[in-house]
Amino acid sequence: MRTEKDSLGDVQVPDNAFYGAQTQRAIDNFSISQQTMPKEFIRVLVMLKACAAKANSNLCCISQDKGRAIQQACETVLAEPNMMRHFPVDLYQTGSGTSSNMNANEVIAHVASLEGDIALHANDDVNYGQSSNDVIPSVIHISNALMLQNQLIPALTHLQETILHKSVSLRDVCKMGRTHLMDAMPVTLEQSLKSWAGQLRHHQRQLEAIAPSLHLLPLGGTAVGTGVNAHPDFARECCGILSAKTGITFTATGNPFSSMSGMDVPVGLSANLRGLAIALMKIANDLRWMNSGPLSGLGEIALPALQPGSSIMPGKVNPVIPESVAMVCAQVIGYDSAIVVAGQSGNFELNVMLPLIGSNLLCSQSLLAKAMLHLADKAIKDFTVNEDKLNSELAQNPVLVTALNPIIGYTKAAEIAKKAYSENREVLDVAKEMTDLSESELKKHLDPVLLTKNQ
Repeated sequence: MRTEKDSLGDVQVPDNAFYGAQTQRAIDNFSISQQTMPKEFIRVLVMLKACAAKANSNLCCISQDKGRAIQQACETVLAEPNMMRHFPVDLYQTGSGTSSNMNANEVIAHVASLEGDIALHANDDVNYGQSSNDVIPSVIHISNALMLQNQLIPALTHLQETILHKSVSLRDVCKMGRTHLMDAMPVTLEQSLKSWAGQLRHHQRQLEAIAPSLHLLPLGGTAVGTGVNAHPDFARECCGILSAKTGITFTATGNPFSSMSGMDVPVGLSANLRGLAIALMKIANDLRWMNSGPLSGLGEIALPALQPGSSIMPGKVNPVIPESVAMVCAQVIGYDSAIVVAGQSGNFELNVMLPLIGSNLLCSQSLLAKAMLHLADKAIKDFTVNEDKLNSELAQNPVLVTALNPIIGYTKAAEIAKKAYSENREVLDVAKEMTDLSESELKKHLDPVLLTKNQ
């Protein structure tokens, strides 16, 4: 152990730890979940510290030597995966995320001291012109903007492309439509799959629409939004450096007060992620129903057999990918509920549930991105269709008589449907007996393929 000091006094810190007194106090105070902030959050926090150091040295707020030392230390932390063990602060910490901010400041200062002769102060140098109150909301925006662009949107696009590619081969494959889980007019599998793709495209547009709001950062607001102790040009300078590093144009918001005290943009992003999760839940459940059976269920499709489905029933295979996706969706909806509560915790000049919001958003995005890739590649891409079963069910579907409504009227059509149901006969045969229409006319009107095209 070694002795470190902060404004409250001496603290014993493990000798091999790169953090200091404030991080150790957080470890001692917040031994709650053993769940730390996501590594994506920590990496962006460290990257932002490097950008801030460069901005401050450019503006002559800290020396060039200190600026370079901070940037080099940040590069070392980001390059070495084992460095994440030096960020042990529990997710359930102080609501501003001060412990995580100081954790980063202390680690960077310590690494810099190991790499050179220059002494850095975690607060005075690494944290110059910053506060947890503007840094942590900025990290929430930056990390989620990066994950949205680099992981979630690509995965969402891939899922849509997989669905649309699959739909092309199923253009003329008819199946029973279902409303209220009951037999309805026929649809093609292409139409069913394009319905899924349409839902996903809607949510992609929603996510793309909120992305520019994530690019507005409250940097430079420091403690309460007034910018005390920050150079007037710090936010602009830092955002320019950050933009060059990430390839995303980040700019300082014109109103840091609202971005620090209110979490409206992250809450809005979470709502969009919840909407996507709801759509994915619908798709996953459609696949489970269509795959059900294979003998006593719908048995319309067969999902790829990925693993044995039972520890006791030989030969059983379950729809494991849709089930796992459905659980992801349930978790994302739960994360959103927590974010909704956290978003209400903006007390005067600061929201005090920032770590929860930041963690939940990143976890939601990561889960959804991976789930969509699995759904595309391990379920939708290679499912097969039981066309014989589909055709047999369509032929015996009395609801097809709906197509005769304009010719024979609803009442007569209902009589035909009831008779076909009760006698378990094809509607074509019953209609031949109960109408004056010829067989060729009936076949034309009752052709499932033509009905899906409204012809």
